[in-house]
Amino acid sequence: MILIKITNSTAVVASKTHKLFAKVTPEKIDENLVESEVLKQMVSDLASFGLKGEISIVKGIDVQEAALITKKGFVVKKSQRF
Repeated sequence: MILIKITNSTAVVASKTHKLFAKVTPEKIDENLVESEVLKQMVSDLASFGLKGEISIVKGIDVQEAALITKKGFVVKKSQRF
């Protein structure tokens, strides 16, 4: 299993749109936009490589050193098979 944590969603939105747009949108919206685009691109790339599997957008987990921490409100927001 591979876990990816995106930490610069607002900066990415600002670089792809007008900086004013990034300033007025909440960070949560930026995260959702970037996660959705990353999911679409990864599904396309992995499928073209011949891999089969599933990618999920998950909220409420974190990795600290070698431990996986689940938080209250843990939820799988979206899953997509490829």
